[in-house]
Amino acid sequence: MPTRSTEEWIRLSLRTPGILIFGMVLAPCGWILDLTATVAPNWRTLHPTTLPPDEFIQQGIWDICRATSTSTREECNLQDTEYFNNQIINVAQGLMVASLIVTLIGLAVAIPGVRCWKDRPNWVVAGLGGLLIFLSGVMTIIPIAWYTHILNEITSETALTDVRVGYCIILGYIGGIFEILGGFVMFIGICRCCGGKNRGETRVDEVMGDRFSHQKPPPRRVNVPTLDRARSSASSVPYSRDSMDDDVSFPRAKSPAVRSVNTSYAGRPYDADL
Repeated sequence: MPTRSTEEWIRLSLRTPGILIFGMVLAPCGWILDLTATVAPNWRTLHPTTLPPDEFIQQGIWDICRATSTSTREECNLQDTEYFNNQIINVAQGLMVASLIVTLIGLAVAIPGVRCWKDRPNWVVAGLGGLLIFLSGVMTIIPIAWYTHILNEITSETALTDVRVGYCIILGYIGGIFEILGGFVMFIGICRCCGGKNRGETRVDEVMGDRFSHQKPPPRRVNVPTLDRARSSASSVPYSRDSMDDDVSFPRAKSPAVRSVNTSYAGRPYDADL
């Protein structure tokens, strides 16, 4: 059975496919959110009893700061050896940094594949870039979810009285989901799903059929005999009275013959003739 060639598919629009635009928008947004979650020292917030009520401690994966609710000034670079010796801290540091690097590599691969300056994108290259972006999102979600799951079990030199989730956890979740969605949508462009609609393509025979389906079929030609035929010599002779009285004429068209009155019988006239 012969296989279909790629020339049987055609793009109806020369614009960049929507799935590639979707991925190229979500991936940088997710990278910015992940970068903020990585460097900001607020994975969890502690309210120990040894500090005044308006002071609290913010712990991240790289730094620990002390802040107050009445002032924006923070005291950072606090030492907490017990906190940084937890396994989740080392895993989060490695995966978050790796996620940022893999996202940049994925964008560098996807941009030449998208080729918004040309008519047809390179779906294989764009799909590989989307796969890298998808993996970077997974590497972000893993430490974020793990840290949240054992939030109260992470040991610290500070007494754990009131532990709350920091804003870095929320930003990390959102950034990771953005990268997973954007990378997955770009990756499915490798396969021609849904009849090619996910790539904005359709078959050439379907396009040609739809183009002429709305047109009415041409009317059938009817040959009408012309009236300019040459007359025969018999029909060119004008009709005469003798021909009209011929037996061939219609009988109803003849006028009745005038009956003659016999005014005599054996040489004698009728009484009516007198």
